[in-house]
Amino acid sequence: MLGMIDISGIDVFLGLDVGKGEHHATAITPAGKKAFDRRLPNSEPKLREVFTKLKSKHGTVLVIVDQPASIGTLPLAVARALNCEVAYLPGLTMRRIADLHPGEAKTDARDAFIIADAARSMPHTLRAIDADDETVAALEMLVCFDNDLVAEANRLSNRLRGLFTQVHPHLERVLGPRMQHPAVLALLEHFGSPAQLRQAGRRRIATAIRPKAPRTADRLSSAIFTALDEQTVVVPGTGAASLIVPSLARSLTGFLEQRRLLEKRLEELLAAHPLSTILTSMPGVGVRTAARLLIDVGGGTRFPSAAHLAAYA
Repeated sequence: MLGMIDISGIDVFLGLDVGKGEHHATAITPAGKKAFDRRLPNSEPKLREVFTKLKSKHGTVLVIVDQPASIGTLPLAVARALNCEVAYLPGLTMRRIADLHPGEAKTDARDAFIIADAARSMPHTLRAIDADDETVAALEMLVCFDNDLVAEANRLSNRLRGLFTQVHPHLERVLGPRMQHPAVLALLEHFGSPAQLRQAGRRRIATAIRPKAPRTADRLSSAIFTALDEQTVVVPGTGAASLIVPSLARSLTGFLEQRRLLEKRLEELLAAHPLSTILTSMPGVGVRTAARLLIDVGGGTRFPSAAHLAAYA
């Protein structure tokens, strides 16, 4: 959480300007003297080596990063494993502090020094990395994956709608708006063409739909056969579409099932965050929206007041 971090027992401040393949690491003592300044590969053995040497030579090490998630996770995990202290300097804060330092050229070495020096001289700018932050980092990873699943599900849904628009527009107007419904997908996995649907018959179609849509099975079955009766010609490409539709329907079902499983994991992570109950009690805020809010605004402690948060929103 945002707030003063006690640096009275820190013997060396190690600022990391993190990168994908390597970081730039700058360590300075409480007196402001550089104790280390070089590039550091993003690998556990190298990180352990540097952290261990700094501990043995100076004492307690505070490792500060500018990105606590993604490319900054490994150095933080290694630092914790070696019982080093860890902290996070928000990027916007770092940029403001950088304006106070001489020189305008942005380099990794300069940024690493600014991170370390800010921790030494302005500890109030740091954020401690606690369990809440780790929960938010996990939520961000899962939400990003969920966004990928949404994109794939929409792509497959649009592909199916496009196929039916081409070969049987009347049927698309019935099935298209319901294309991601489990009942429709189960139906299309078994009957992938207008001819197969007609051959199955109204009663069999209703029976196939009922387990996943018990209240609308008869109505949807009736709408399907009304649409089938409105087109008597067979459009070129219908045969090929009948081979593609079941495969697309199975794939779409798989992506939607992954989203359902992912939502359960998101619920578990949210339950571990102190703000989850407040967020989900708000009208219109479900699991995914609550997760997105936590990712975007964190614990809200970066905002001095509710008015500041409202202005940001």
